[in-house]
Amino acid sequence: MSALDPRDTDLRKELDATLQTRRELGEEYEPALVDSFLEKVEQRIDDAVDRRVRRHLAEQQMASARGTRRPKDADTWPERFGFAIISLVLAIPLTAVGGGIAGTTGTIATWVGIVGVNFAQAVRLNPELLGGRRDRSREDG
Repeated sequence: MSALDPRDTDLRKELDATLQTRRELGEEYEPALVDSFLEKVEQRIDDAVDRRVRRHLAEQQMASARGTRRPKDADTWPERFGFAIISLVLAIPLTAVGGGIAGTTGTIATWVGIVGVNFAQAVRLNPELLGGRRDRSREDG
């Protein structure tokens, strides 16, 4: 135990009081005194674990509320950037072909397809885009 931690000082005082009580009352009370002291130690441990668990859950809820998440294997910046560049590069000849064959209708159809492919990629990487924001407190509790 560290002498700097006030809780340790309290436990030290409890132990000293338990030992003093044992000296005054005799050996026949020793099991009850030991049990009482161990209950206090156990309560301290339980309280510390509860605080840590609550802190961890609060941190998780904050991260969830902020929308932070760990990137998936395929959800990397180079992949997203590369997909966007390829999409834009291919959009030029596809627009020319679609517009050349079917005019304005072909151009619109080409861009609907380009937007659709990009939307499908975005949904694949972020499935919550289709489901909207969920109330995480209902799921956790």
